[in-house]
Amino acid sequence: MSREVPEVLFLCVHNAGRSQMAAALLERAAGGRVVVRSAGSAPGENLNPAVVAALAEWDVDIRARTPKQLTEEMAIGADVIVTMGCGDSCPVYSGKRYVDWELADPAGRSLDEVRTIRDEIARRVDKLVLELVGDG
Repeated sequence: MSREVPEVLFLCVHNAGRSQMAAALLERAAGGRVVVRSAGSAPGENLNPAVVAALAEWDVDIRARTPKQLTEEMAIGADVIVTMGCGDSCPVYSGKRYVDWELADPAGRSLDEVRTIRDEIARRVDKLVLELVGDG
């Protein structure tokens, strides 16, 4: 990393589920030691209600968040770009470190299914935090 505080950008198509969960969980796990952003290549209008509910079970409140459009500035500023089911719809920026997390899309899934996705994202976020800033 070229700077003291690394920046991570989570990308999915609609920025209404997986990338929002990952961003919120990384913010909580990193405690200000990582700059966190999330965006979508074709953002939806609202967050997935099951995603909001699954995070609320862990006292993580994302109700005030909204899906955001990916901008070139977001991508250029990121040290690590984590894609989640973008396929060809998320652009690739040269010189960036990309990590692809293959995860089920929470759209249209039950709360129980979304909990499973949340738990997997949390495991991956914990590993990412250790890699980027250690356990301190």
